[in-house]
Amino acid sequence: MKRVLIIDDASTIRMYNRSILEAGGYQVEEAVNGMEGLEKALETPFDLYIVDINMPKLDGYGFLQQLRAESIDQAPAMMVSTEAAGRDKEIAYLSGANLYLVKPTKPDELIAYARLLMGEPTQ
Repeated sequence: MKRVLIIDDASTIRMYNRSILEAGGYQVEEAVNGMEGLEKALETPFDLYIVDINMPKLDGYGFLQQLRAESIDQAPAMMVSTEAAGRDKEIAYLSGANLYLVKPTKPDELIAYARLLMGEPTQ
């Protein structure tokens, strides 16, 4: 079973994304900020990261930059944020994101992009 780590400081967003992904057949873990996310990612690898930008301790950009600097198997990362400006997307991609979505995500969109990033059939 593929493993997904949701990193977001908002519990409602984590629960929302978790319910969608678990219904799609994924094993989901959560982290409340980039530091906790990085600790979990270094303990055991994940198949996909879903990352918020604005978080305490270590934001999503910092999480991705530090994760990408590690010599571990690298999984795709989807940045999901309320920030909709072009500059935010640019920084996300430069930090190591593979995809950028603006909140709120639609359930079918989240599952389709998760499957795409993990190399699974989208239907």
